[in-house]
Amino acid sequence: MARGSISLNNETWMAPGAASSLSAPSSSPPAFEKHYTPKELAELWALDETTIRRIFQCEVGVLKIGKTNRRDGKRDYMSLRIPQSVALRVHQRRSE
Repeated sequence: MARGSISLNNETWMAPGAASSLSAPSSSPPAFEKHYTPKELAELWALDETTIRRIFQCEVGVLKIGKTNRRDGKRDYMSLRIPQSVALRVHQRRSE
């Protein structure tokens, strides 16, 4: 594997400056396709994790785990898991 690349789910993702390759997800059901954390996508796209969270927080198809509108005085916390197909869709839409 080349330096600066990340191998996820038998696919190699290149770091910025390298030849970038985003391939279409396999034909597996959405629940079983690769899901990325905001941190993983931030590393792949050379963006801050907070930026990734903002981009995907209202995106259709993103798995949101956690509580919102808590009444116990604690902060809201939401974990995001971003399906590969959603990441590709957003990347293509923002690349136009």
